[in-house]
Amino acid sequence: MSDGDYPNKRRRSQSPPRRIHDGARQYRDRQAPSRREHGQPQRWSHKDQMRINQMQEDERMREWVAQEDDFVLKQAKKKADIRVKEGRARPIDWLAVTLRVVDPTRNPLDDEVDEKDLDFVDPDSVFDDLSETQLTELRRDIETYMNLEKNRKNRDYWKTMQIICKDRQKKLRASGPEGRAVSSVAADIDKLLGPKTYEQLETLEGQIRAKLASDEPIDTDYWQQLLDSLLVWKAKAKLKKVYQDVLDARLKSLRQENERKATLAQQQFRSAGVEATETVQYSKDLDPDPLLEIASKDKSLEFQDESTFLQSVAASRRKVLHMGYVPAPKTNTAATSTPSLSTQSRPSLQKSKPTDPTARFDTSSHDDSSSTKALFDREVARGVNDDEEIFANEDESATSSQQPAWLSQYGGKYRPRKPRYFNRVQMGYEWNKYNQTHYDHDNPPPKVVQGYKFHIFYPDLIDPTKAPTYKIIREGGRKKGQTMAPAGEEDTCIIRFMSGPPYEDIAFRIVDRDWDYSAKHERGFKSTFERGVLTLHFSFKRIVYRK
Repeated sequence: MSDGDYPNKRRRSQSPPRRIHDGARQYRDRQAPSRREHGQPQRWSHKDQMRINQMQEDERMREWVAQEDDFVLKQAKKKADIRVKEGRARPIDWLAVTLRVVDPTRNPLDDEVDEKDLDFVDPDSVFDDLSETQLTELRRDIETYMNLEKNRKNRDYWKTMQIICKDRQKKLRASGPEGRAVSSVAADIDKLLGPKTYEQLETLEGQIRAKLASDEPIDTDYWQQLLDSLLVWKAKAKLKKVYQDVLDARLKSLRQENERKATLAQQQFRSAGVEATETVQYSKDLDPDPLLEIASKDKSLEFQDESTFLQSVAASRRKVLHMGYVPAPKTNTAATSTPSLSTQSRPSLQKSKPTDPTARFDTSSHDDSSSTKALFDREVARGVNDDEEIFANEDESATSSQQPAWLSQYGGKYRPRKPRYFNRVQMGYEWNKYNQTHYDHDNPPPKVVQGYKFHIFYPDLIDPTKAPTYKIIREGGRKKGQTMAPAGEEDTCIIRFMSGPPYEDIAFRIVDRDWDYSAKHERGFKSTFERGVLTLHFSFKRIVYRK
């Protein structure tokens, strides 16, 4: 039976067409822009949200690492300034201080050391006389600065230093017949490239690269070595320009400082005022005497009229204005110096006359030979370790009352002079029971003296076969057989160094404790006299408390 036989039966409703769903999707899509326009938040899937969170976390991590690197870089530069000021600079510190003057990222408000308290040296001379080990360490320090620097100009500066350091290492490693042959060619290349400017070297670099890239039959090894040497000389030329900028900046700062002082003095003179004076009436006595009436002894004196005198004054003023260098006023550095940390931590060591540690670097106040200066500069270039400080606690009272022993024998044949020296004091912590109870590594106890390193220079001894000696002078306190002085007693003594002519005796006040005469590396006993240098290293015995 067909459906037509049942007129009252309801027909089955047909499924809605699929385009209705498409219309619904189109309706939702039309609503999405309106929600975004009305500021309603867009819904993300869980996977998209996790990806966005990860991207934000990565960005925050990059910012944190950048801030940490910037902090480490600033601290490294501040430490370099402090070490240069205190006279214990390492080679990398001289390079960092040179960059300080032309550093575009530097904020003067963050400086802990005033620029006028810093010495500057030619950066190219820092690499002189460095051993291969020292050059390797310097190269690592340079690469550390390169990794921390973000400024392009500063990175170029350290890149230049890296090129020069690599070249010095390469020259030190060259040995044997092959190395000598290469050195002879390198000498000719250096003679060719040395006089050229930075711009000329850039032009020549382009020509050499074009020749190496061409198909011409050339000596590739020679042209490649020429290119390598050119890059080194190009770095030296760039470094020379940087150092000249440093000198110009220092000169400008010095001129501004002197101009400020001159302006201040001018204001003080003006504020003082000028007392009113009475008008002097003309008198014949004010006229110069006729030439015929001048005494014979005064006729030979130079005389000039008013216009000539004014012209000479104007010329002197122009000379001052156009002067290429304005010398700084001399100041008494000894009056403004601060005692070293080793004397501040022990009041008993301050009884001797204080000595400015930086005064030893002023060679103008010493009558030294070239050999003395060479020995002294070489020892200064070695710097000090992290657990050392410069020691200059000279006690002149111990030697002023007693003349050198050789003076009576030689009489006035030799003029006595004081030897130069560069000494270090070893500082450290003592983790005894008390310190272990009251301190930890985050809050360490005060540092104490653990030893000394003396370097006294005697290069001009009349009789170099007789080595200088030393002796200990005690004024009380520790007795023989005692490890250290009793509580309340004097815990220092005098160590006096004696030699033959033409040197005077020199003495230092040191902590009086038992010496460790063992041969431990870096902390053992050493007493030698070689090549004009008396070396005395010693550490104190460690005190072990047992129950």
